[in-house]
Amino acid sequence: MSLSRRKFLTTGAASAAVISGATQVPGLLLQAAASTPSSNDCSENVLVVLQLSGGNDGLNTVVPFADDVYARNRFQTKISTATVHKIDGYLGLHPSMAGMHRLYQEDRLTIVQGVGYANPNRSHFDSMDIWHTGLTDVAREARQVGWLGKYLDAERSDSLSSAENDVAAVHLGNDVQPLALAGLNVQVPSIGSFDDFQFDDIGNQELTSVRARLISATATDRNELVAHVRAAAQTALSSSRRVRKAVQRQTISAAYPKTDLGNKLRGIAQLIQAGLSTRIYYVTLDGFDTHSLQAESHAGLLRELSGAVTAFLDDLAETGQAERVLLACFSEFGRRVKENASRGTDHGAAAPMFLAGGRLLGGLVGEHPSLTDLEDGDLKFHTDFRRVYASMIEQWLGVASEPVLGGVFEPLKIFTA
Repeated sequence: MSLSRRKFLTTGAASAAVISGATQVPGLLLQAAASTPSSNDCSENVLVVLQLSGGNDGLNTVVPFADDVYARNRFQTKISTATVHKIDGYLGLHPSMAGMHRLYQEDRLTIVQGVGYANPNRSHFDSMDIWHTGLTDVAREARQVGWLGKYLDAERSDSLSSAENDVAAVHLGNDVQPLALAGLNVQVPSIGSFDDFQFDDIGNQELTSVRARLISATATDRNELVAHVRAAAQTALSSSRRVRKAVQRQTISAAYPKTDLGNKLRGIAQLIQAGLSTRIYYVTLDGFDTHSLQAESHAGLLRELSGAVTAFLDDLAETGQAERVLLACFSEFGRRVKENASRGTDHGAAAPMFLAGGRLLGGLVGEHPSLTDLEDGDLKFHTDFRRVYASMIEQWLGVASEPVLGGVFEPLKIFTA
């Protein structure tokens, strides 16, 4: 059967997630990576997106400890004034976030307050789709392409078959690939772990045989798909060798916590330090749907978050990469102001976003939302999340944001000159 390369890439059967399900072959559709550094500019800015799945309780993350209204609404879940890491006389970070508090003091952490969108949706699935696509006023079934996917389509669609480019983006984790990365022309691989990233001679005869058949496949005029798969197999071999060499490198400049997120961010740091030209990395930390017994579980999650992000930023600083890496952290919504009867909190709306990196102005952006002027019991947003996206797209990735976001959103002033 004759299929065009574009049709092949845009079918579900060709998705990186499907291919990576094959034993030991998660890198088959890594479109290109040379075994030695290519002519790409590996000094380009890198964006790492960290998704907090479940709806992080922003009020217990950036805590308005000096507000009596906070204390009156959080009998069982409130954070005591004595334990917060104070930002100023009104706000402080959760006690588990000592590392990120240090980053804040060093102007390597920016907190954008009151982030959300009009007519907030309190469904995990719908709200996450909105954040992933940047579309708030269309039906869910119309949200098919992600904001990062649109960026990748515009920037990398002409280099799918080039052997001089690394994979444009990577999703690291065993969770379902985020819709944010879905594009029409560029497929993003999902890698469960770097230990699985193997396409080389590693004693697996079945893999060796499959790889040999793919590389030796002969293209015909009627089937350009064969040529594309052959090229993908050849470059996947180079990519596998290069990535495995990178992740085997010992990072000694920072003590990463032995957590899932710590391992992911350490691996990303190694790839960045190895000179890959990949510009987008995406990871997830799950478990933030804290409807009951929130205090202990939320503290553990924020400890994992803070420890991993701090080690990542310190590592990049020590290896001279901090100036070109930005980490953006978001959740699909915040939690309600008033705690529930199960010593937890329910789905809310506006919440803070975190940006961490070496070229940030640092500090707070925007006022903390009022705890008394509420909308159906929830904080009112004042900063559309797409303004943060526009800032990253235009000022960090260096392209126009309107085609990606489908509208004009004023960027924030968050970066140094």
